Amino acid sequence: MRIEPFGKLITWFAIGMAALILAFAILVRDYPWSDALMVVVALAVGVVPEGLPAIISITLAIGVQRMARRNAVVRRLPAVETLGATSVICSDKTGTLTKNEMTARRIVTSETEYLVEGAGYAPLGKIGATAATSDAAPDSDPARVDLVRAGLLCNDAQLVESEGRWSVHGDPMEGALVALAMKSGLHPETERGAWARLDEIPFDAQHRFMATLSRTPAGDTWVAVKGAPERVLEMCEAQAAGDKTNAAFWQARIAAAAGNGERVLGFAAMKAGAGMERLSFRDVESGLVFLGIVGFIDPPREEAIAAIAACRSAGISVKMITGDHGDTAAAIARQLALADNPQVVTGSELDGFSDAALLEIAQTVSVFARTSPEHKLRIVRALQANGHVVAMTGDGVNDAPSLKQADVGIAMGRKGTEAAKEAAEMVLLDDNFASIVAAVHEGRTVYDNIRKVIAWTLPTNGGMTLGVVLAIVLGLALPMTSVQILWINMILAITLGLVLAFEPPEPNVMQRPPRPRNAPLLSRFLLWRIAFVSVLFTLGTFGIFEYAILGGRGEQAARTMVVNTLVVMQIFYLFNVRYLHMTSFSIRGALGTPAVLAAIGVVIVAQLAFTYAPFMHVLFDSAPVSILEGAIIMGIGIAVLVVLEIEKALMRRLGFLRTIDA
Repeated sequence: MRIEPFGKLITWFAIGMAALILAFAILVRDYPWSDALMVVVALAVGVVPEGLPAIISITLAIGVQRMARRNAVVRRLPAVETLGATSVICSDKTGTLTKNEMTARRIVTSETEYLVEGAGYAPLGKIGATAATSDAAPDSDPARVDLVRAGLLCNDAQLVESEGRWSVHGDPMEGALVALAMKSGLHPETERGAWARLDEIPFDAQHRFMATLSRTPAGDTWVAVKGAPERVLEMCEAQAAGDKTNAAFWQARIAAAAGNGERVLGFAAMKAGAGMERLSFRDVESGLVFLGIVGFIDPPREEAIAAIAACRSAGISVKMITGDHGDTAAAIARQLALADNPQVVTGSELDGFSDAALLEIAQTVSVFARTSPEHKLRIVRALQANGHVVAMTGDGVNDAPSLKQADVGIAMGRKGTEAAKEAAEMVLLDDNFASIVAAVHEGRTVYDNIRKVIAWTLPTNGGMTLGVVLAIVLGLALPMTSVQILWINMILAITLGLVLAFEPPEPNVMQRPPRPRNAPLLSRFLLWRIAFVSVLFTLGTFGIFEYAILGGRGEQAARTMVVNTLVVMQIFYLFNVRYLHMTSFSIRGALGTPAVLAAIGVVIVAQLAFTYAPFMHVLFDSAPVSILEGAIIMGIGIAVLVVLEIEKALMRRLGFLRTIDA
């Protein structure tokens, strides 16, 4: 949203109008130079919303504060408003949509399948065979021991117990493998001491595995590998039972575990020569023995399920972009109700699509599995090419390009790297998807409040100015003096003009579709509102002025009544504009907020002083008004509110309020 061009347009319009009125007043109406100049300056001050940029900045700052209370820290102020226009959220799965509390649930070797009991990282629970997958006896399965040992040695995590609660220092999945080893009777420190690590190949998203080289207690060396099961299978020539690797068998087992929503890791190992002390990619590219797979459960966050439901009702699509197996991602997507029938596309399939074909794929697919950071960048660009406002989550160094490309980059506060945080506009303190949706909710509220500020400021300024301009053009007595115009501008700009920045969200804020990407700041509805309200205020101004003059009250009292009428109309219009998408005739609408009531209280005190204090009579040429005249002024304010509520109801019935941003 760009305020600068809008402000410049209003300013130049005011300058041009002031010059024309000045020339007209002097040359046509024979106004004295000094009187004409004072009126024109007052009009220019009145019509230019000089406080609007400051109020908009305050509104954005309030949004930042509200988001921070909901665990979303905004690093760049414009992102607050952009969040309100988000139409697609691209999210990681692990830790954002799920709890990131891994538990090893299933072990599959070539001979037996085991289920593991327990929850979380507590090393408590039995490991029991569910079915033999070959003719061998379940209790004679050395592959399980090797697999569990490989998971412990090819691992950098540690489990810590504090006050009866176990937690992980390191990667959650590696923590689950340490717990699995402890359930199998292996002591981590003892095993790692006896099987000393000599070298390692760290995990990388590009090659999708980790490998370690360890010295065995017998003095030999042993290579352990863990990673994406299909990648590890490619590196193996045999499986633990001594047979050639049965790819079809393992693919079926991987698919079965993934279909249950389990994340799956494959494990392999091989004996190496006693003199081997360094490990290279060439050493592990082939010749490994496949030990089996482990399935991990990582349940979805309950709050994420509710947040996704809120997104769908708000017209926001959620895309899951994960490095996990496609079947695992699809199972989690179904549990989250990401879509009615979530479709899955893998990274290898994405590589086969052209950028043009990806436009349709990105629009219809909800789950992208086995993806790389490069895939994330292509997906974001495709969604933006389709006209979407995209929010993207990321935590790694390689995620920085996609975070920068997204309209709103969102970094993880707990597991995110500094590079990701620097590239992002927002940081989640709790790495929780629900916090993203809360931020979108606040972003929509901020944008609504900015629109309300504009919808209140421009028509009220226009109505006040139009009455004086018409009086000059038609050669009528001015309904207000220049100092009275300045009084209205001063007393209302610092009170009623500011309170809309503190408005709470409207009840239906997350039941509306996102506004279009290029929605104008001044929509057709707001342009209509500016004209309609300006005319209403002008009619009220001339109506009360003529009523006072015809009643013999004189110009001093008539102008005092005009000032009070304008203030009252602006107060009642404030109650109308607080709800742009629904009626203001409700208990909630009538009661207002503490900020609104405080501002109205200040305005009432100021107007009582303006009307009845003798020193104000001297300064502003005002005069007292009677109780009856005060009642008439209040009646005009109520009439304006009723007319505008009828107009709002008609606009809603005709469907114009459904396109309020167009």
